[in-house]
Amino acid sequence: MTQALIVIDVQNDFCPGGALAVPEGDQIVPGINALMERADAVVLTQDWHPAKHLSFASQHPGAEPYGLTQMPYGPQVLWPDHCVQGSLGAAFHAGLNTDQAQLIIRKGFRPQIDSYSAFFENDQTTPTGLEGYLRTRGITDLTMVGLATDFCVNFSALDAARLGFKVTVRLDLCRAIDLDGSLGAALSAMKQAGVDLLSE
Repeated sequence: MTQALIVIDVQNDFCPGGALAVPEGDQIVPGINALMERADAVVLTQDWHPAKHLSFASQHPGAEPYGLTQMPYGPQVLWPDHCVQGSLGAAFHAGLNTDQAQLIIRKGFRPQIDSYSAFFENDQTTPTGLEGYLRTRGITDLTMVGLATDFCVNFSALDAARLGFKVTVRLDLCRAIDLDGSLGAALSAMKQAGVDLLSE
C-alpha cells in the first residue's frame, strides 16, 4: 500500500447554495466516490473554523469578502463566514461516501490563522499531522481531488511535492473559484513543482 487519495474540502459551504460556493462543486462527488473504491487509502480534509475566525471578512470592520489583508504570516484573502464548526455548512456533502475514509484531517480551527493546505497552516510551518500519518503508513504517492483547485487543492499539492511525495491532481474531479486569475497561477505553480495534472 503506497498510494492514497486525498479528498479536499468537499463540504456543503463549498458546493452550490453554500456560503462560499465553488461553481459546480457538487458535480465532482460521484467521480470521487468511484475513485475511493480503487484507492489503497482515503483521507478527507475538512475546513473547520471557529465562528470568529480572523480569515472572515466579518471580523474586519469595513472589509468586504474577497479583499486582501495582512496577517502576521503574510497576505490573507478575507472570506465570507464559512465552514463554521458544527454547522451544516461545515458538514461533508451528503452524497460523499465518507464511510470510505480512513482519516479525516480538520484544518483552520486555530482562530488566528487560516489553513488552505492539508499539510500546513498558512504560516507554512504549523503542521496538520497528515505528513506523519502518510509516512508511518509507507504511503508515497498521492492523488488529490476536491475544492477548490486554486486554493486548498493547489496549496496541498505544492506542500506534498515539497515534502517529497509523488503528487497527481485529477483536474476533472476538482473545481475552482478562479479569484482574479488564481486558477491560471495555481496550475502554473503546480506544473513547476512537478505535480502531474490529469483529466480523465
